[in-house]
Amino acid sequence: MSADTLTLSRFDFSVGDKVVYPAHGVGTVAAVETQEVAGYALEVFVVTFDHEKMTLRVPTKKAKTAGLRHLAAEAVMSQALVTLKGRARIKRTMWSRRAQEYEAKINSGCLVSLAEVVRDLYRSDSQPEQSYSERQLYESALDRMAREVAAIEKIDRDAAVALLNKNLTKAA
Repeated sequence: MSADTLTLSRFDFSVGDKVVYPAHGVGTVAAVETQEVAGYALEVFVVTFDHEKMTLRVPTKKAKTAGLRHLAAEAVMSQALVTLKGRARIKRTMWSRRAQEYEAKINSGCLVSLAEVVRDLYRSDSQPEQSYSERQLYESALDRMAREVAAIEKIDRDAAVALLNKNLTKAA
């Protein structure tokens, strides 16, 4: 058994796996490399994010604490879709405080938290228009959620957005 095989089985990520990194969304494990940093050999997962045209190197020993995870399980996705159908829960606090909470949920990497943000910021055609910052947060959460749903369901992003919108309109 080579060192790469040992590492991959120990960390449960393989080259080619779709993974979620909280701050960037869905990426693909492109490789496992050993790099020399400050004189020490450091083993890293190389994760590529096609939609952001970005490559991230996550130390294998810190992958779990950094939040790197597999795509959500079917049960978690079902829970997220149920959350979308729920009633919006908008706190009566200042927008800046709510915006920080929404941003934290978006960057948590949790599919259900993303669903909460999408649900709370969703506006149907009959509702008043959103502010620029609300729309930005909504679009960010919807995009992040759609990319993970697309990867789970093996569909393209637009089909995933349509699926999410269908669940949102059932709620409205």
